[in-house]
Formats: sequence, structure tokens, C-alpha cells
Amino acid sequence: MSTKSTVIVGGGLVGLTAAASLELIGHDVVVLEQAPRIRAVGAGIGLWANALREFDHLGIGAAVQDMGIEQNTWFFDPAGAPVRAPGHTDSDHRFLLVPRPQLNSLLADTVGRDRIRLGAHVTGYTETESDVVVHLADGEALRADLLIGSDGVHSPIRRQLVPGSDAVAHPGHYAWRAIVPTGNQKPETTVLTVGHHRTRGGYARIAGDRTMWMVNQFDAGPLTGSKRERALERAQNLVEAGWNDELLSMIADTPDESILENQITLVPELPRWTSARVALTGDAAHGLSPHIAAGGTLGIEDVGVLRSILAAETDLEKALATYEHARSARFDTVRRHSAAVEHAGDAAEFAQRYAAFSHWMLATAPAT
Repeated sequence: MSTKSTVIVGGGLVGLTAAASLELIGHDVVVLEQAPRIRAVGAGIGLWANALREFDHLGIGAAVQDMGIEQNTWFFDPAGAPVRAPGHTDSDHRFLLVPRPQLNSLLADTVGRDRIRLGAHVTGYTETESDVVVHLADGEALRADLLIGSDGVHSPIRRQLVPGSDAVAHPGHYAWRAIVPTGNQKPETTVLTVGHHRTRGGYARIAGDRTMWMVNQFDAGPLTGSKRERALERAQNLVEAGWNDELLSMIADTPDESILENQITLVPELPRWTSARVALTGDAAHGLSPHIAAGGTLGIEDVGVLRSILAAETDLEKALATYEHARSARFDTVRRHSAAVEHAGDAAEFAQRYAAFSHWMLATAPAT
């Protein structure tokens, strides 16, 4: 078992999972999170089987299952006709939808809250032959064997590791979402409609008394009015002959301040993810558009692969190079699937391309 001191920058889903996983193989871990509390950005997170296996490995799989609701996704056209890709089964459409705040709280407890430093603003790092020194805004410097950047699409760690790699806007692509009290929605746990004008959206039961609605549009055009008005305008592209009235009602009843509105940003393809003592994970390495609904899962997959390699390889530089090679190669294929799903012309084409992606992701998931 390796014994290394590790600093993880970022206290979100992937950073906390990385901390808990590396503790299992003997790493002395400190998590640095610049926010004043454990991060829980977003409404809900979809976790596929390849992510849930890592939580089983951490001993919290049952607790994660208990806090979420299994989704068996069906796609619909704007008139409400259900669509599934021929040749694909329920197994290609099942994932667990979990509330982010509850999940991140569980992960923080698993890591140990005494290992998490809140309000810690990292300004950069200095890498030497013997260690890596992490610099904080208050002048403090932390020495470690390994630095992991799990600090999201706007990662300062990535910016230093790969200059010129700032996240870029996905032009015209916006997403709106919120968690609302569950009402009298259709009995399906997930309703995802592929509508007109490159608009997609719907709702999913995230807990017994809570439902998450979401709308996204590519080439959204000018944004006018309040967040609720902007979401309702796009949701009209998902409605024909009374279909999706529930979605319209949910949006109309959501206070403007409860709606998350995001211009989607992407991390450019990177020439490297690691150096001798620094590694990127999650969105810091490969932030993609959320329309494939697997970013969190693939970030957790990063963690499992990194843990497995570090446990087997005592030479840190070799271990990180092996991790980079494995993950960057996998994301070459992820990006192709993401582009195919984005440019699907209608519900049937979307269903086929999405099932092709989910089937590939699950069938080729690394064993860790």
C-alpha cells in the first residue's frame, strides 16, 4: 500500500470521491475548497453503474442508492410519442438520479470533515523533483507528494499545467433547471423530450417529494425576460397537443431565484492531463456539455482508474503517465459520441445515438 501526502483542489463530487478513494490506499489527504461550505452546485446528478461501483468500493454504495431514484429513461417527441432505439434494452437506459447536496455531504463525511479546508483559495503550485508546493492566497504553502486538480471547468490547476487551456463558451448553448416539489406528474420517473429548434428537456423524480425539471437549447438566440420566462420560452418547443403541460406548470411555478441558468462552457481537448506530480480529474480535465448526462460518472471513473494505478505502481510519474494515457484515449471516443448526440435531428435519431453512447460507456468501463 502506497503512503503519500496528497492535496486535492476542489471539494465537489469528483474531488471528494478522489479524497475518499485515495485514503483507502493509504494517502494522507487534504482537500482545499475555496467556497465557505461543501460545494453542491447543480440540482441533481445522474450516476451510471460504472460510477456506483466506485461508491460500493468506498463502502457507501447502499447509502447512495437510498438517497436516489433509479431512472429508466424514455425519450419522447414533441407530441409525446415514446421512442427507444431498436436493439437496446433497459440496461442501456438505467441510472441513479441523486440530489447533489445530499451526496456531497455524504462524501464529506466519508472523507472526514477534518480533512477538508473550506475558504482555501489556491493561487498556484511549484513542482520540484521531491515534492509539489501548493500556494494559497493567504501566503500559506502546503507541501505534498501529489497534487490533484478536481477544481472544475475553470480550474486554476489546469491553467498552470496547460497554459492557454481556459474553458470556452459553447456558443448559444444554455441550460435551465430547478428542483421543485413533486406534484401530479406522469408516472414515468423520467420524461425527456427532444423538441423543435434544437431544444431538449423534461423532468425526473429525484426523490419521493422532489422532482427536477430541465431545459436546454443549442443556438438559443437572444435571452430576454426573467430566467423563468426564458426557460418557458424554450419549453414551448417541447409541447404539442397537451404533451408536457406538466413541465410548463413546473417551470411557471418555480421562483426565479430557484432556477439555475447556465451558459454551457467546455474544456478544450488537452495535450496532457498530468506532470510528474500533478494530475487532473473530472471537469478540470474534460468538461463537456451536459447533454450526454454522464460528466459526473466519467469523473468518478477517472478516480477509480487513478486509485487502481497508484495502488499498483510505486513510481508516481509512471503511474500518472499511465492514468493520462488511459483516460485521454477514452475521452477521444466520448467526444465523438457527445458530438453525435448533440447533432441528432429528431427524437428517433437522438434515442439511437444516446443508447449507442450509454451502451459503449457501460460495456467498456474500466475494471477498478
